Amino acid sequence: MFDISPTEWTAVLLSLRVAVVATLVATPLGIAVAWMLARSRFWGKPFIDALIYLPLVLPPVVTGYLLLLTFGKRGLVGAWLYDHLGIVFAFRWTGAALACGVMSFPLLVRPIRLSIEAIDRRLEQAASTLGASPWKVFATVTLPLALPGILAGMVLGFAKAIGEFGATITFVSNIPGETQTISSAIYSLISTPDGDAAALRLVIVSVVIAMAALVASEVFARRATRRLHGN
Repeated sequence: MFDISPTEWTAVLLSLRVAVVATLVATPLGIAVAWMLARSRFWGKPFIDALIYLPLVLPPVVTGYLLLLTFGKRGLVGAWLYDHLGIVFAFRWTGAALACGVMSFPLLVRPIRLSIEAIDRRLEQAASTLGASPWKVFATVTLPLALPGILAGMVLGFAKAIGEFGATITFVSNIPGETQTISSAIYSLISTPDGDAAALRLVIVSVVIAMAALVASEVFARRATRRLHGN
């Protein structure tokens, strides 16, 4: 029952690889977008806000198809990337990471934005009064105070990336060893005779990974909060 096959391990390791890459690449952009939404006022902000959260309300298959039209080998952006840089996303594990990053981005941005909005602006103003540049204020005041929200956003994004299915299978298909993540492997197994036991093993692995990520997030967030408050 718990004897995980090499094919199943490949799907698990690929899922972890895709989720980690998607989270690490999306986090800096997520911090920048969250800060912009929390601190800036500009024309079209509601549109940008809606665009960021659009993947949460769109069917995942629609998002995957839009990614295929945009980043496919002959897509609007994908054609240029392939012709000039030789980069291909469609039907590659990097495309799975891109799809997971897009789908998890709203869940990454939201906690970070709320954390930045909760920061007392007087602390940032005090640092500016003491001569700190805007970048130094951001790096030494805003980021440390927003750290619990950043950790929460990263874990939510990671968990979403681990479980992503619709956009991924639409954009990069279900190729064993290349794009077959845990979710797509489970889908294949439950459609295969006598695949229930293997599917259950992967379900258990998914639950364990998700629980471990959430527990780690809670531990890190509490430590970060204690350090910020000097406890």
